[in-house]
Amino acid sequence: MKERHIILFKQLETYRQEILDSLNGISASEAEIVPNKFKNNIRWNMGHIYLDQYLWIEALTKEKTEVPDTFRKWFSYGTTPVYFSVETPSYIELKKLLKEQPFKLMEKYGHRLEDEYPPTEMGMRTIEQVLIRTIFHEGMHLQAINDIKKWLQ
Repeated sequence: MKERHIILFKQLETYRQEILDSLNGISASEAEIVPNKFKNNIRWNMGHIYLDQYLWIEALTKEKTEVPDTFRKWFSYGTTPVYFSVETPSYIELKKLLKEQPFKLMEKYGHRLEDEYPPTEMGMRTIEQVLIRTIFHEGMHLQAINDIKKWLQ
């Protein structure tokens, strides 16, 4: 693996840990609260972060990923916690999925980061480019989580 790819996965792991660290002190019941003027809760943001990387990889490669189809109805863009059901992963389950995901992505796609595909609507042609985009996206949702945390205090 090239040095820049090792750095990319280290960044994915580090930024993901920042998200997990931001959840410290948040209870499962607090993660369910949708504050006034917010559309979603912390649990939704967690599931959305997890889903987003897989959706972009699927959009690029046209290959099915390991994420269950039900995640789309719970955590896709435009959804809210009103779509949740008893089958929706819990706060604890989502924490585990988020922690494992960077390593699973490295294992499955680490050797394919530079493979070229027809471009997405954003012009991305490689999994490497997709992962860089998802780091930015995670930062946006880290801010959303932090904004909800401030409201909870």
